Order: sequence, then C-alpha cells, then structure tokens
Amino acid sequence: MSERVSRTTFYKRLSRLWRNGDSRPLLMQALVVLVVLLLVVWVINNTMNNLEHRGISTGFDFLSQEAGFGIIQTLVEYDESHSYGRTFTVGVLNTLLVSSLGIAFATVLGFLVGIARLSANWLLARAASVFIETFRNIPLLLQIFFWYFAVLAALPHPRRSLAFGDMIFLNLRGLYLPQPVIEQGLMPVLASVVVAIVTALVVRATIRQHRLRTGQGTIAMPWLLLGVLVGMPALVWHFSGATLSVELPQLRGFNFRGGITIIPELGALLLALTIYTAAFIAEVVRAGIESVPKGQKEAAAALGLKPGKVMTLVVIPQAMKVIIPPLTNQYLNLAKNSSLATAIGYPDLVSVFAGTTLNQTGQAVEVIAMTMAVYLTISLSVSLLMNIYNRRVALIER
Repeated sequence: MSERVSRTTFYKRLSRLWRNGDSRPLLMQALVVLVVLLLVVWVINNTMNNLEHRGISTGFDFLSQEAGFGIIQTLVEYDESHSYGRTFTVGVLNTLLVSSLGIAFATVLGFLVGIARLSANWLLARAASVFIETFRNIPLLLQIFFWYFAVLAALPHPRRSLAFGDMIFLNLRGLYLPQPVIEQGLMPVLASVVVAIVTALVVRATIRQHRLRTGQGTIAMPWLLLGVLVGMPALVWHFSGATLSVELPQLRGFNFRGGITIIPELGALLLALTIYTAAFIAEVVRAGIESVPKGQKEAAAALGLKPGKVMTLVVIPQAMKVIIPPLTNQYLNLAKNSSLATAIGYPDLVSVFAGTTLNQTGQAVEVIAMTMAVYLTISLSVSLLMNIYNRRVALIER
C-alpha cells in the first residue's frame, strides 16, 4: 500500500513539473541529453561487440609500429622506418599546409576579384564576372584534375626546365626554389624579428588607443612601425656578425637536388582550391560592399577622399560585418575540400593516414576517428578565430 502511495506521489510531482512552464524546458533538454547518451553508448557497445565477434583487435598500439612506406612530401623528418604515429603527424602537417596557404591566397584573390566585379571599368568588371561564373560552376575535383593532368603534366622534363635567373626552375616534377640556410649566429637575428613584430604590434595598439582617447594621431605611424620592423633586426644582424647562405637547386642526374621543392601535387591542389574558393569569396565580398549605404561613399568622396581610400577606409570596414560569417563558411569548406588531394596523390591526412595506414593496419575505427577528430579540430579552430575577429569588428563599429 505504501509503495502504491509513494509511486502515485512521484507521478503527481512529475506531472506538476511537466505542467510548470519554467521546469518543462529543462525536463525536455534533460530527456534529449539522456536519449543522445544512450544512443552513443549503444553505438559504441554494438561496434565493440561486432569487432570482437570478427576477431578484430582494437586500440591505438598500431601507432608505434613501423610504417614501412615512403611519403613524397614531409615537413618533418620521416622515412620508411618511422611509425604509423609519424605518418599521422606528416598527414596532419601536410593538410594544415595546403589549408593555410589556400585560405591566405583565396582571401587575397577573392577580395581583388570581388572589388573588380564592382569596378566602373567595363572590361575589368566583365572579366571578374567571367572568372566567378566559370570557376564556381565547375566541380572542384575536375579543376584539380585539370591543373594536374592538363597543365602541370605538360611542363618540360628536368633537363629542359624553365629557368628563371638560374635560381628558380620549373618542370613536370615540381618547382625548385632557393633555400635559405640558417647558420650559426642567426638565432639572435630570428629572435629579434619576433621581438620587433611584437613591439610593432604594441606600438600600433598604443597609438590607436591614444587616437581613440584624444582624437589625435600621428601621420608618421607607418614609418615608425617600418623602422621598428626593419631597424631592430638590422642592428642585431650588424653587431652579431651573422651570415646567411642560400642553397640553390642543381640538376644532378635526372632531377634537381637541393633547395625548396614544391611538388606538382601540391601545386595543382593549391591552385584549384585557391581559384575555386576565391570565386565564392568574391561574391561574398561583392555582397558585403553593396550592403554599405551609398551615402557613406558619397560623404567620403565629398570630404575629398580618393576612390581607393574610400574603399579601404570607409566601405570595407563597414562591409566586414556582412562578409565575415559567409567568409568563415568558405574557409571551412576549403579546409574540408583539401581531402580531395587523395585523387592526385598529394600526401594529406586522408591519403597517408586514412588511406595507406588504414589499408595496412586494418584499424578502421581508430584511423577514421582520428581523421575525423583532426578535421573537426581544424574547423572549430577556424570558427573560433573568425568569431573572435567578428566580435572585434562589431565592437569597433559600435
């Protein structure tokens, strides 16, 4: 009898909480969280049971095993004797390399094309329109194939390389550039460069705060910053007696040795990602610029500002609040689209780790989970940085 009373009391309290407008949303959220947790536990348990039933071992012990395969491009020391954990590191660094370079180049090209799209010059505006409509409507994979198989594959052999001043060589095996060699005595110079950059940023922030408080600035600020950035490393270089040598690429046998090598896989992938993403960024920039009221441009022109100053000092700063959110999406798309590198053999994370490593070890769950975690981390990091910048722009606008 007491159990029935207590159960009835519990149901009455639960019904009272459910009818309460304040507690009902909390109960619904708790119920959703509970369902999601149960679903995750069920998926993990089901996966582990299936792997055990098929005799597949789980765990990350394979990361310490010898890989036994080579990689055509590495930013860290690597050979066939290194472990699968090292291949993971190589793949992550190669993915970060092409993603960061692609974001930087696509941003510059996209802004230039977007501004040109609105130019009063008929020919320039039409050329920008053709660029946008052409490259954003061709699948990215086809563009990668075009640059790799149709353009770069048509370059001459190493012995007939295109030479630029006997220092830069271009052929079907890649682009070869001079490589600065850090010798003893350069570390103080490199440290002074870092200190100079930090000092210039502090000086710039101080002058800006002074301008906001007093309304007075200094015309010589660009020269002051340039003097800090150039003068400090130059003084350290002079008194430290450091020397710098350059290693030039040289033709030895059937290929070039020495210098910096940019493999054709990286070149084709970077070109395709840059041009494809820049076409979308250009439309984002155009929409952001057109969102600024024409009165702002007319007022700036009435004050005597030249068209270039009107764009850089008045229009672009106001347009950034519209540009940044969709621009973030394009950055995320570029980072994820870099996984198409496996189609031409560029050794990114998907090709090296989720491809070769998975095939050799059979650890599908662990490899795919690590690969997904890397792309998720990259995307969240890009979103975080862009959100911070977005808040900073919004704060300045207020």
